[in-house]
Amino acid sequence: MTKKLLMLLPHGAEEMEFVICVDVLRRCGVNVTVAGISDKTVKCSRDVVINADITLDEAANEDFDAIALPGGLGGSKAMAGSSKLGEVLKSFESKGKLIGAICAAPTVLLHHSIALGKTLTSYPSFKDQFSGKYTYVEDKTVVVDGNLVTSRGPGTAFDFALKLGEILVGLDKAKQVASAMLYNIN
Repeated sequence: MTKKLLMLLPHGAEEMEFVICVDVLRRCGVNVTVAGISDKTVKCSRDVVINADITLDEAANEDFDAIALPGGLGGSKAMAGSSKLGEVLKSFESKGKLIGAICAAPTVLLHHSIALGKTLTSYPSFKDQFSGKYTYVEDKTVVVDGNLVTSRGPGTAFDFALKLGEILVGLDKAKQVASAMLYNIN
């Protein structure tokens, strides 16, 4: 059965992290649905405009195997401010579903009290915010702790997306996709 991932798209999202994740996961055969936090037309952090498939309110009524949050300071603030997203994340966590967050997006998890006590990483400047609530890792591009996958920033977006793909559809498929993109995967 095809795996389904909900990819959030808030205003101010980091374009590279968003697009690379969606593109790589679709190449892996994951059915990715893009949900705008409040609007279907979203202006990202570098003024790139992207159209979402649905809104978060619509997505909340569907069933997904995983959720991924792109970084971007403005986007992360928008996601942290969304009580609806908090409810969705709590539902994913309670069901043991895969939750991914890259760059500034792990701060959204902190704000909504998701995955407390787990090991994670983020964009380096956010490290101190996680003290006492999570175990922070600085020396890895992607950190996996159970159903939580986190990564550090735009330059780690391929690693992040391929790790999500590996978990959802298997290492062989992730390696095949990486190879076809001329990307070296470990």
